[in-house]
Amino acid sequence: MVFTSESLRSFLRRKQIATLEELKQALGTTSTMTVFRKLKTLNYRTSYSHRGKYYTLAEIPQFDEQGLWSSRGVWFSRDGTLLATAQRFVQQSPAGFTASELQALLSVEVKQTLLQLYQHHRVDRRVVADVYVYFSPEAERKREQRLRREARPAAQEIEEPAVEAKLSPELKAAIILFYSLLDERQRRLYAGLEAHKVGYGGDRKIAEFLGLDVHTVARGRRELLGGEVQRQRVRQAGGGRKAVEKKSPQ
Repeated sequence: MVFTSESLRSFLRRKQIATLEELKQALGTTSTMTVFRKLKTLNYRTSYSHRGKYYTLAEIPQFDEQGLWSSRGVWFSRDGTLLATAQRFVQQSPAGFTASELQALLSVEVKQTLLQLYQHHRVDRRVVADVYVYFSPEAERKREQRLRREARPAAQEIEEPAVEAKLSPELKAAIILFYSLLDERQRRLYAGLEAHKVGYGGDRKIAEFLGLDVHTVARGRRELLGGEVQRQRVRQAGGGRKAVEKKSPQ
C-alpha cells in the first residue's frame, strides 16, 4: 500500500489537531515510523500540553499576542516545547513568575518544567515573600525583574484590590445568589469567565471570592477559552408542548 503525505495534510486541515493513533488511522497503517516519515515531509507542530501527543500543521495555528494557540483544549506555542515556552515567558516577564502564576497563563502544570530550567541554568530563582519566583538568568534583566517583584505587594494593594472590595454589598449578595442557582458545570464556567475578566491573578481571586478550588476556576477558564463547552439540553427529549398537527384546508 502506498501512503501519501497529502492524505495526512488533508486530514489535519480538516481536523486541525490529531493524535498519533488518529494519524495512523488516517493513513491506514499501524506503523508509527510510517506516520513520522510522512510528518517529516510536512511542516508540523506538536502540542506543549498533553505531553506533546497532539500534532497540527504549522500553517493552522493562529497564535495570540503571547504566542499561544489552543484547539479543543489542547495548547500549542510558537516556541514548540513547554520548556522553550516557559523559558521565554520568564525571560520576558516584567517581574518574573511564580509557578502558579505561569501555570495560570499556560494552562498546564509547570513546576517540574521550571525546576528543569533552573537546574540547567536557563532561568534563575529566588525566594520572595516565602515563594520561589523565577527570573531571567541574565544579571541585569534579573535585577530589574526582582526590583519590580519586590515592589509589587504594596502597589497591588493600591492598584489591584481584592474582588470583594470592588463590589457593593448588594451586588455581592446578588452574585452569590445567582451563583447558587447554577449547577456544578455552570459554576465552573462562570468562575472561569470572571477569572478571565479579572486578568492577572484572576483564578486565585475568584476562587477566594466564590469559595472554590483555584484549579476548578482554571479548568473552567481553559474550557471556555479552548472552546470545549458543549451545549446541553435544557429540556429532556420529548418534553414540552406537543407539536400542533397542521390540517389540510377543506
